[in-house]
Amino acid sequence: MAAGRASRYGRPKQLERLGDRRVLDWSLGAARAACDGVVLVVPAGSADDPVPPADVVVEGAETRPGSVRNGLAAVPADAEVIAVHDAARPLATAELFASAVHAVRTGADGAVCAVPIADTVKRVVEGTVTETLDRSGLWAVQTPQAFGAVVLRSAHEGGSEATDDAALVERMGGRVVVVPGDVRNIKLTRPEDLSVAEALLSSVTYARSPRVGQGFDVHPFSSDPRRSLVLGGVVLEGERGLDGHSDADALAHAAAEALLGAAGLGDLGRHFPDTDPTWAGADSMVLLAEVASRVAERGWRPANVDCTVVLEAPRLAPHRAAMETALGHAIGAPVSVKATRPEGLGALGRREGIACLAVALLEAR
Repeated sequence: MAAGRASRYGRPKQLERLGDRRVLDWSLGAARAACDGVVLVVPAGSADDPVPPADVVVEGAETRPGSVRNGLAAVPADAEVIAVHDAARPLATAELFASAVHAVRTGADGAVCAVPIADTVKRVVEGTVTETLDRSGLWAVQTPQAFGAVVLRSAHEGGSEATDDAALVERMGGRVVVVPGDVRNIKLTRPEDLSVAEALLSSVTYARSPRVGQGFDVHPFSSDPRRSLVLGGVVLEGERGLDGHSDADALAHAAAEALLGAAGLGDLGRHFPDTDPTWAGADSMVLLAEVASRVAERGWRPANVDCTVVLEAPRLAPHRAAMETALGHAIGAPVSVKATRPEGLGALGRREGIACLAVALLEAR
């Protein structure tokens, strides 16, 4: 949700710089890392403005619930859980999203990230205290909030208004639970809040946990004598090539899958489908470099990638250093390449193809 007018802030707070990117970019990065897809809701008239990649960009409405409904209309009908997050909370982590989603998957109609109120709370009318509230049961609610898709859509039927989506679900009798929020997950409301966010971001106590992804790819050998064998960006002269839509570099593909998985960006086919003639015969190292760039856009940097090639022949030892260098250059991080024989077992043991596995470690930028 990035469609607010930011009247109290005085200017579009979602476009303010925070660290090395915009406020909006931080929120999108957390959502991307935790969710299968992202719908971005922007102010009316700005849907065509340059924004970080989202699956869908739609324009908001006059009210926040109306903007949520516009966003809901763009969520695929088969989605089971929908998370709603405010772009003005740039320090939310993927772990907060995961906690809220898990609560819904285990039976709740909705789940909100929240922290218990530590301050004494008083009700004030025209500057005079009228009541001191019992804070023992009071929580400050944050986003992300997650809901069963059917429940959330039902709650928004009829155009009801509320300050958050959980309130609408509560009104229809839904069970909304609390999952631990984070005191650092502040909402930018006034310009001075940005300075607080900058201090939290630069603090060593604030960091996203490293993420690990795994990748796997397998290709059969080609019957076309013109196909070259390419592994890790290195052409193995005189060897039978692999069959595939691109150059069939299974090692580069496995590394790319590991990076995408760690960043929560889906798989290689989602970004470079083999049904698209654009990628026919494509250099897989170019695709790998593009994957690394997209991972960086989500706020992650590769720490290292470890790869294993499973094949009977040819021997990789003479080429391993060159592969590690080429892969490391495309990814921007150290890469190790190992090889193992299938010992005659199965299709790989019969020399019908080559399989590659990779594990990638990402760290927050």
